[in-house]
Amino acid sequence: MLGSATLAVTTELASSGKAQLRESTNDVSRALETFLAGVERKAFRIAQIALRHEADALDTVQDAMLQLSLRYASRPAQEWRPLFYRILENRIRDVQRRRNVRNRFTAMLHWRGDARGGDEDGGGGDPIDQVVDGAPGPVAELESEEVITAMEQALNTLPNRQRQAFLLRNFEGLDVAQTAAAMSCSEGSVKTHYFRAVQALRAQLGDFWK
Repeated sequence: MLGSATLAVTTELASSGKAQLRESTNDVSRALETFLAGVERKAFRIAQIALRHEADALDTVQDAMLQLSLRYASRPAQEWRPLFYRILENRIRDVQRRRNVRNRFTAMLHWRGDARGGDEDGGGGDPIDQVVDGAPGPVAELESEEVITAMEQALNTLPNRQRQAFLLRNFEGLDVAQTAAAMSCSEGSVKTHYFRAVQALRAQLGDFWK
């Protein structure tokens, strides 16, 4: 058994180790806080230029800062800057991808290909080609969320091949040839499935389709 003197020394060493660990953790926290304060303004400007939307830019920067703190705080301080900007760029691309999906939905809902001479071979144009790049305003964002909810419900009612053609073309961004290869069918079949999906969705979505 340990003697009282040995036990006292062991206890003192343990306490000292915990104190040093706490101090080390506090030092890292302070250093990380200083680093983030130093890059925040520039990072926000980068995100704002890329996204052209202040709220999206702010959310993106805050998310990047949080991810750095949670995942890489223990890395050497000299690695924080490249890691942070890599995370920031990834978050910017994520926002842009989500925005493109919303824009595709909006373009599809405003498409009137059949009313302008369209047919099952897609002669009336493709809603994907009508996508307009740009940051949505607050009202447009609210409408987009409502549209997405309605769209998800309508998609679940489509036959599998129609739903597959629609999702591959709109969500994955595949062209007709790539979609045909993915579905193991002809390009003509893709056009037919896709056209019928658009027709069915428009019929179901009612007031969302203007």
